[in-house]
Amino acid sequence: MSLRVIFMGTPDFAVPTLTEIIGQGHEVVACYTRAPAQAGRGLDLKPSPVQRAAERFGIPVFTPKTLKSEEAVETTASHQADVAVVVAYGMILPQAILDLPELGCLNLHASLLPRWRGAAPIQRAVMAGDAESGVCVMKMEAGLDTGPVGMVETLAIGPDMTAGELHDRLAPLGADLMVRALAALGRGGLRFTPQPEEGVTYAAKIGNAEAKLNWARPAKQVHDLVRGLSPFPGAFAEVDLGKGPERLKILRTALAGGAAEPGTLLDGEGTVACAEGAVRLLQVQRAGGRPVTGAEFLRGTKLAAGAKL
Repeated sequence: MSLRVIFMGTPDFAVPTLTEIIGQGHEVVACYTRAPAQAGRGLDLKPSPVQRAAERFGIPVFTPKTLKSEEAVETTASHQADVAVVVAYGMILPQAILDLPELGCLNLHASLLPRWRGAAPIQRAVMAGDAESGVCVMKMEAGLDTGPVGMVETLAIGPDMTAGELHDRLAPLGADLMVRALAALGRGGLRFTPQPEEGVTYAAKIGNAEAKLNWARPAKQVHDLVRGLSPFPGAFAEVDLGKGPERLKILRTALAGGAAEPGTLLDGEGTVACAEGAVRLLQVQRAGGRPVTGAEFLRGTKLAAGAKL
């Protein structure tokens, strides 16, 4: 059964779902996304990935600053949609909007709810060292990711998988899950289960202070933080290369052996001692530079084994 769909999303993660919905023959009558943001040296306005995709398909695009106004509610109602699909939209939907589609509003969330409700579920799962993640199709309600869940797909998180790699695995998995959910919804076969009260965690936005590495933590925690923040915003360490502290972005690490005072450089390959064990710097990036291996970085400095990072 073909449905009239309002699609609401903003980043790259949402684009595969939009594309799959269209590919399955549903009519996307409107696309809501965040307004174009300033980007680049000239600060030109850059439309969101979802806006660019919608325009390629000829779908009307709406970028309201709020959905709480009477005008926004009337405009949304005028689309006469059967269902709204929300994927990382970035705006809160008020109850007046949630009540409009006859079949409700479905949200694709990149976690195994109720774990990691909120803004940064992919990064938080990796940062916490979770062994698995997944995607859920949830019926939206007024609370933050509190609605009942209709479908779930799980995905193992490898011990060296970065947040970027998990993102790229979950995006198509979520797109497939959502179109299966819409098919079930159209035939009246999508059943929802309330989320359990136990196991609730919140995936708050990543703060700048969190990205600074603390070598006095166990190596596993340092490694998980690095991969959870890779490629963006990137964990970092402050190193003194002779001209004062410089921020060095750490993009990829590996667990390694070795023991010394935390922060001590153990060899020329970029192995750094932590409170328990050590990590090897596999990929780092200086400000304005390109990513290089830890060994390549060290060859361009006076740092040697025994130095402190």
